[in-house]
Amino acid sequence: MQYTLTKGPLRAVAQTHGGELISFQNAVGTEYIWDGNPAFWTGRNPILFPIVGVLRNDRVEINGTYYELPRHGFARDNEFSLTEQTPDTVTLELRETPETLAHYPFPFSLQVRHQLLENGFSTTFIIENTGNTPMPCCIGAHTAIRCPLHDGERFEDYQLVFDASEDADTLLRTSEGMIAPSTEPMVKGGLWPLDYETFRRLDTLMFRGLQSKTVSLLHQKTGHGVKLDFHEFPAVAFWTKPDASYLCMEPWHGHAGLSAGSDCFEEKAFLITLRPGGKKTLTYTFTLV
Repeated sequence: MQYTLTKGPLRAVAQTHGGELISFQNAVGTEYIWDGNPAFWTGRNPILFPIVGVLRNDRVEINGTYYELPRHGFARDNEFSLTEQTPDTVTLELRETPETLAHYPFPFSLQVRHQLLENGFSTTFIIENTGNTPMPCCIGAHTAIRCPLHDGERFEDYQLVFDASEDADTLLRTSEGMIAPSTEPMVKGGLWPLDYETFRRLDTLMFRGLQSKTVSLLHQKTGHGVKLDFHEFPAVAFWTKPDASYLCMEPWHGHAGLSAGSDCFEEKAFLITLRPGGKKTLTYTFTLV
């Protein structure tokens, strides 16, 4: 099921499968979210829950028992239900099922609220522990922004612009997708011009502990693009397939397991632990520039 949101001249579409916002268009109909072309990547804006990234052998230890969890968890592959809708907002909810409990032994409610703003959109995650034991989890977004946005432009015409003067290293991945015990210098002075070769070599750029709370994807000459506000998330990542026309801008509360670390869920980076009845609310926003 799909739901259309409108606010003035802005238009967006959310769907119950995966709880995703799959379209966002500005006043002149420019589409900002990747269309899921299977020649490159069928995803568009998946929600990463209850893990972010990859686990060693796709397994995690919870209270002494191993459970299988695929890359980025299972939320993106499940059907959400509608809980609230207004002209410019929609709230979708995922709850535990026998299938999710087999991989993640916790009752939960994950509500995702998409809202159109005056010049962009926000997505809010509301995670609730509906069980009677502490619940560990991670969550993240994987929003694929079209890049380039307009005919006649190239991917390399764009750059990432952080709101602070960063001197940041990217976390490195192993061939299995785990986080390696090393980093590589990447951002100097808060700017990083895009190029496919970096993604071909490193796959994903992952940063934690940045001074910046926003990052913009901007055309180097015209300055048009989008700004991501990720201030409620401790990590942010960027990813694309080489030669594809998108850049995923990803606020994360968690990341892949450490190659030399423990399999224990409770030791994952940036873990959220909710007491019984506890809630965690996190919001990120995209603003048109």
